[in-house]
Amino acid sequence: MYDAAIIGAGVIGSAIARELSKYEMSICVVERDEDVCCGTSKANSAIIHAGFDAMPGTLKAKMNVLGNAMMDQLSKDLDFPFKRNGSLVVCTQEESLPKLEELLERGIKNGVPDVRIINAEEAKAMEPNLSDSVVAALYAPTGGIVCPFNMTIAMAENAAVNGVEFKLNTEVEDIKKADGGYILVTNKGDIQTKTVINAAGVYADKFHNMVSEDKIEIQARRGEYCLLDKTAGNHVSHTVFQLPSAMGKGVLVTPTVHGNLLIGPTAADVDNKEAINTTQDGLAYLQEKAGASIKNIPFRQVIT
Repeated sequence: MYDAAIIGAGVIGSAIARELSKYEMSICVVERDEDVCCGTSKANSAIIHAGFDAMPGTLKAKMNVLGNAMMDQLSKDLDFPFKRNGSLVVCTQEESLPKLEELLERGIKNGVPDVRIINAEEAKAMEPNLSDSVVAALYAPTGGIVCPFNMTIAMAENAAVNGVEFKLNTEVEDIKKADGGYILVTNKGDIQTKTVINAAGVYADKFHNMVSEDKIEIQARRGEYCLLDKTAGNHVSHTVFQLPSAMGKGVLVTPTVHGNLLIGPTAADVDNKEAINTTQDGLAYLQEKAGASIKNIPFRQVIT
């Protein structure tokens, strides 16, 4: 009987496992893939957001700013690369300036340090390759970049050293309530636990619905990226966002901690949660949209 069983060994599951490993508890992490960081955690923008986008008063806003402030010490403790390179949200139309000011207000209410709006001249001094159409930008110096592989693996390794048991290639097929806790029915036998922690990413709804009468559904969204060669890694130094829309934060352009240039993502709602394929249309879309904020991107060096 474990004190806690965590479903999912992505960044959230591994972080929870590390935190709980500080206490005298018996803990296991159950992961269907062959290693940690094999799901969504391996394929994202690798951004440590400053916290200006989340709606004020929400738990997301609170945790975003708190988590951001923890990254310097966490990266030192666990020895993974992290860079506080700052972020810019660019505005390319005068009529969109109120939306930029709204982001500033959110950032101030959320407690984002030193967030401010800068004019086009200052923005282009920071980033010479900004599009000529940029009229202003929101600057958040606390924004950062990280390697999601290194961070997730570092937290999982630390948890494992502290006694957490990782059950890999183990898929949860059902959750049954039992005296004193739950039984996880897996492809490798039953696991008894007092507590179940659901960190299953896009499949979190599946496990939630096994035990709760209040059903939920997670809409999967596929995002495609272009990863450019390290010879293009200095094209920008900050993470450059476009003004957010209903489909997300738009196409960003950012350096990576390994010296590459990352562009993306697209945003397409999909029914198949395993639909992680890239498409020629998606890559063409990224080239078009990225050009709205950054000029002269050397796409000839795209790695597909």
